[in-house]
Amino acid sequence: MSQRTVEINIVDRKLKIACPIGQETALLSAAQVLSDRLIKAGASKVISTPEQTLVMTALNLANDLLKAQQQLKIEQEDNQQKIMLLQSTIEQALSHTKKKIA
Repeated sequence: MSQRTVEINIVDRKLKIACPIGQETALLSAAQVLSDRLIKAGASKVISTPEQTLVMTALNLANDLLKAQQQLKIEQEDNQQKIMLLQSTIEQALSHTKKKIA
């Protein structure tokens, strides 16, 4: 896959990052989310060092990712149950129709 260099800005620091072509917008959005979260965490009086800010931000992002993955799994299971119910309903309807025709 071809790549190109994209300049991102995180907490007023410009970085050049290799990015697959077509993923530039996603990278820029991710950089903006990270920057916003780092700024918010840095404004907290509880966190005192840049390293703590980075770790807390990374932990919060990882936690958000895990929650989203869990929610996706629940939704996939729910959708699978709905598909099975729909499939069963269709099979029953077809079976009932075949009996009427015969």
